[in-house]
Amino acid sequence: MSSIQLILQDPMVVREFLRARTPFETAKTALFCYFVITQSFKLCRHVRARGITDSVKESWSWTYRQILLLALKVPSVQKEVQQQMDQARLDIEGKLVPQGADVTRHLVLPDEGKTMAWILAEMEKMDGEMGPHADWKHGKLSGAVYHGGEDLSRVIVAAFERYTVSNPLHPDVFPAIRKMEAEIVSMCLRMYNNPDGAGTMTSGGTESIVMAVKTYRDWAREVKGITEPEMIVPATAHAAFDKGAAYMKIKVHLIPVDPVTRKVNIKRVRRAINRNTILLVGSAVNFPDGNQDDIVVLGELAAKHNIGLHVDCCLGSFIVPFLEKAGLSDGEDGGARYKLSPFDFRVRGVTSISCDTHKYGFSPKGSSVIMYRDAALRRHQYYITPYWTGGVYASPSLSGSRPGALIAGTWAAMQYMGSDGYLKSCREIVSCARTIANTITNSIPELYVLGSPPASVVAFGSKSPELNVHEVGDAMSKKGWHLNALTGPAAVHIACTRLTLPLVDTFIADLRDSVREAKSAPSGKGTMVMLYGLGKSSAIGPELVSELATMFLDTLYKA
Repeated sequence: MSSIQLILQDPMVVREFLRARTPFETAKTALFCYFVITQSFKLCRHVRARGITDSVKESWSWTYRQILLLALKVPSVQKEVQQQMDQARLDIEGKLVPQGADVTRHLVLPDEGKTMAWILAEMEKMDGEMGPHADWKHGKLSGAVYHGGEDLSRVIVAAFERYTVSNPLHPDVFPAIRKMEAEIVSMCLRMYNNPDGAGTMTSGGTESIVMAVKTYRDWAREVKGITEPEMIVPATAHAAFDKGAAYMKIKVHLIPVDPVTRKVNIKRVRRAINRNTILLVGSAVNFPDGNQDDIVVLGELAAKHNIGLHVDCCLGSFIVPFLEKAGLSDGEDGGARYKLSPFDFRVRGVTSISCDTHKYGFSPKGSSVIMYRDAALRRHQYYITPYWTGGVYASPSLSGSRPGALIAGTWAAMQYMGSDGYLKSCREIVSCARTIANTITNSIPELYVLGSPPASVVAFGSKSPELNVHEVGDAMSKKGWHLNALTGPAAVHIACTRLTLPLVDTFIADLRDSVREAKSAPSGKGTMVMLYGLGKSSAIGPELVSELATMFLDTLYKA
């Protein structure tokens, strides 16, 4: 027994210690000890989750950032940085804001209303102000536009026209919209093998994920009494999980992925679980490189610890549920092995799934579905207040009023496509992606494919530090391609869609040429930053990314 334990067990010693202090000093000492003990426990949990090496790296990164912030206050450094930021602002504005004397700006309401003919003509003019890059129909896109064909577009427009003024907030006024929304959720639940489950529609994948995060926070607080919730998220999971955690005040443990398979490190996930853990996350498939986490093992961990497991299928949407039927879920193609392991509600431990109907479901933008294993869990997503002077207020998701036309358009798209249409689409798109991946692996020696992506996304990096893969991406941009740049590791990806299908050979030829151009081009400056949705990269230090992103958002609202 230690000497400190002997001292604390001696009542005389404790009494003498307390007698020598005033009540204020005793309370102050007790509060100090409580603070030290609680913070020590938090530190121990953090180090256990991260590991000693990563904890030291995080501490060093934090220290480095503080030193950098101090350095940025030096006048000469401030001036140089400001010059770079001003140039970056001009680059962004040049990309997004039309310039020139012939550009008309509508900054105030017109004195008199315009005719329909004038409005349509002005819209056509605005479409042409940014040049050919603004024409998505050329098909040189990574994701972004999930087009189901002109016939489907006409069906969706007809649904929009019929239900333009509808609002599901008023189901008594628009009963058909209520019925269609319930049927959309039901169709998705059956697609993901949980016909008895529950769910709601949302405005997109981000809202679906934020709603799931909110649901688990409230569930854990009510059922398990957790007031300092934590969630465990793969580094490759969508940024919406970080966004939801920031909104809901939840601590996030970002877990690295295996550098070869691109699956989340299960050993690190297991180590990060503690009494405050409310949620594990897995992707099928992830946005950056299109690979899938081991959902079965994550499900076992979730079931063992009685915590949630959310599977993000926003990107996999109407591709991954059809891979098995298409005969593409397990096999070799072009010398590469592709395997989609179980991911849906058939997996024990999976408690929720997000699926974007507006991606490979080809429904109008602004529609997604969040699904739960049962209705009891879904109840924690709702917001209800009976105390408002305007009456009882209840909404299933973040929004109150919602456009019923989007629900009608989504329902119409799913009815029009049917299982056979989605199965055909899955075969074509996945075959397209695998053609690109196999070509890179087998005949473009300077590049490599990240992991073994089973669905529609192919990410490629450079095998040699002498070749900057982002320079390859810039060369592709000059050829009219809108691709996504990645970091950690540096890479570029394409999410194949139906628009990509006729351009596979063009993409491969352009990629070969871009590699040659990047090898002969002078090296770029610093780290290339790619903002989600911005097609051209800018060279700027990574420490200033947040400021650059803020500038980008500001520019979106420059008329």
